[in-house]
Amino acid sequence: MKQTQLDYINGLKGIGAGIVYLCHFVFAFYYGMYTLEPVNCHLPNNLDVVIGQSPLNTLFSGNFAVRLFLVMSGYVLCLGYFKTRDRKRLVVSGAKRYIRLLPPILVSNVLICLLMAMGAYCNVAVADLTASPWLAGFNRCEPNLWNAVWEAIFGCFFVGTNQFNGVLWTIPFLFLGALLVYGVAWLIGDKKWRYVVYLIIGVAVLMTDYAGIFWGFVLCDVMHTQERLVTWVKKQKWLLWFVFFAGAYLSSYPSAGTHLEGTIYGIIPIVMVVPFHLAGALLLVAAVVCLEPLQKFFGWKPFVKLGNISYSLYLVHFPVIATIGCALFAVLFEKLSYNLAVLITFVITTLVTFAVSVGFTKYIEPLGKKGEIYVGKLIGKNKA
Repeated sequence: MKQTQLDYINGLKGIGAGIVYLCHFVFAFYYGMYTLEPVNCHLPNNLDVVIGQSPLNTLFSGNFAVRLFLVMSGYVLCLGYFKTRDRKRLVVSGAKRYIRLLPPILVSNVLICLLMAMGAYCNVAVADLTASPWLAGFNRCEPNLWNAVWEAIFGCFFVGTNQFNGVLWTIPFLFLGALLVYGVAWLIGDKKWRYVVYLIIGVAVLMTDYAGIFWGFVLCDVMHTQERLVTWVKKQKWLLWFVFFAGAYLSSYPSAGTHLEGTIYGIIPIVMVVPFHLAGALLLVAAVVCLEPLQKFFGWKPFVKLGNISYSLYLVHFPVIATIGCALFAVLFEKLSYNLAVLITFVITTLVTFAVSVGFTKYIEPLGKKGEIYVGKLIGKNKA
């Protein structure tokens, strides 16, 4: 089957979600790969630190993955608008945004609350075994169903509440950031001077997590409206590959930002982890949308399938790690070596996480799509 633009975009989203999952698993059981401190290490000869100081840390760099996800979200939000210049699409898409995101969040929060009430969360106890204070910091609140529902329908969208599901801290940026993008596109998306305003807004939000979604939107605008510039850039293969590898380098900057002397990252005189990862994600996406070989790679079928379940995977993976994963590890820890216990835990936790993600994608996410159809009819249009 011929690849489409949606394929490599979905592939990138899938990779981002997979990295977040690996990040949280690594932080739970090999926290030394993040802190780069021997006291948190479990592998022979402090191999945790060696891995964490190398480009391999990109595989579990959740900080980078979130920026990649935000940039990709910003890029796709207004694709239809820049192709058609139909401002009604922006209004309909903005109206649908909340109802599209809500159902998986609400269902996952209710289930998390029930699991907490049942005592299924084992992360606090297991944190002592894994030397990961990070793992002990989650789900310490009382399992109050009303609070869980409030967080899902209001708190996470408008004030960033994430007591029940830690990953919900990104939802305001995916929701309010999308409204910002839709609003800017509606107001000035067809003006020649819009790039001046883009620059002002882009600088204003640069040190916030709205920057990823906004600069992804700007990239989409350039790619779909500046034909002569894009045509010229696409001919500069050497430049695009340089952009890609520069993006890969910045993306792999270790998230702790410390203990980097003597590494390939020690040559950078300042430490700005979030801006580095944001710049890396933006450069990577810019290279991918211009280079066909990268599009083919990221459009690989397994990546695309991962992208199709990426939203649900993002929402459900930590509850699985903190319940089934931690409970299983606690049992295996008493009978096996640490690293073998972690390996078995990883395999089973991954299988369960993917099964739950597929279930959510198949049965819960469509509720949001039905809500989108209703909202579309309500405002007089079936499709954005």
